[in-house]
Amino acid sequence: MMLEHTSADTQAAVAAAATLHLRITIVGATVDLLRDVPFHEARAVHVAERMGISVEEIEQHFPSWDGLVLAAVDRWNGGRMDEVTREVGDGSTVDLLRAIVASNAEDPALMRLLVALLSVAGNAEHPMATYLRSRYQLFYAQVKRGLERDIATGRAPHTMEPRRGAEQLIALYEGLQLQALLRSDLDLVPAFDRAVARLERGWMERYEPHAARRHATWSDGDDGSWDI
Repeated sequence: MMLEHTSADTQAAVAAAATLHLRITIVGATVDLLRDVPFHEARAVHVAERMGISVEEIEQHFPSWDGLVLAAVDRWNGGRMDEVTREVGDGSTVDLLRAIVASNAEDPALMRLLVALLSVAGNAEHPMATYLRSRYQLFYAQVKRGLERDIATGRAPHTMEPRRGAEQLIALYEGLQLQALLRSDLDLVPAFDRAVARLERGWMERYEPHAARRHATWSDGDDGSWDI
């Protein structure tokens, strides 16, 4: 009787391992597809064709195409982030964002996908929006906590408010990567370095609303000049 139970348990374990292996393979094939095919053109049938299986078999494990895409993104981006985190080590938050930018420059297919998913997340009614927004909030919180730690350790000035600093740093990261996708003449990493150097210089001063107006105003006169 005990041997029968043991045999049944072994068979169940083998079946579970085979199912897990197939799911991992499907996700990997989806990552490969998204490397080669624009997000808006990719479909489950393309994954099935690459694997030589039916769409129905894929849907047994991933009933939703959106769910499969999210699993692929987590695999692809998660693996990249693990590598970046190891490389940066105990570096600053700016170092982390720079490493992400450099990684994106080396893997533009992932950068294109992440930008496309930002657009999806902007549509609150899209099935993926809730998950994508939660991941975005986690990324923002990670950057904010990193800046708080940088201030505590003296790697960032106390005049910088972490909440605002995170907004600004992410804005640079996202804005420049979008430009890099649309402008072939933009060298992403040097552009990030220049922008961050300016940003960090600003962080060293306390923010004063409309401070620039105390120094200069635009004249409405005929000469169209600055009054200093």
